[in-house]
Amino acid sequence: MNVQRIGENAGIVWRLMNGDNRKWEYSEIKEATGLSNRDLNAAIGWLAREGKIQFEEQKAGDCFYLELNYYIG
Repeated sequence: MNVQRIGENAGIVWRLMNGDNRKWEYSEIKEATGLSNRDLNAAIGWLAREGKIQFEEQKAGDCFYLELNYYIG
């Protein structure tokens, strides 16, 4: 895995999530993109570092959601 591939995978995740303004479960993103856990985790880390996504953990279970950050102004 290299930086270019991580960036490309982040773009795949970004385009998927950008098309639908809602909360996404990790498993939904994984299924929709077809990325491996390793590639998806790296892409999520890239987007998080850029401040483009936010995380929401559910208290019950191991579920967490991802949303895009939208800035107006």
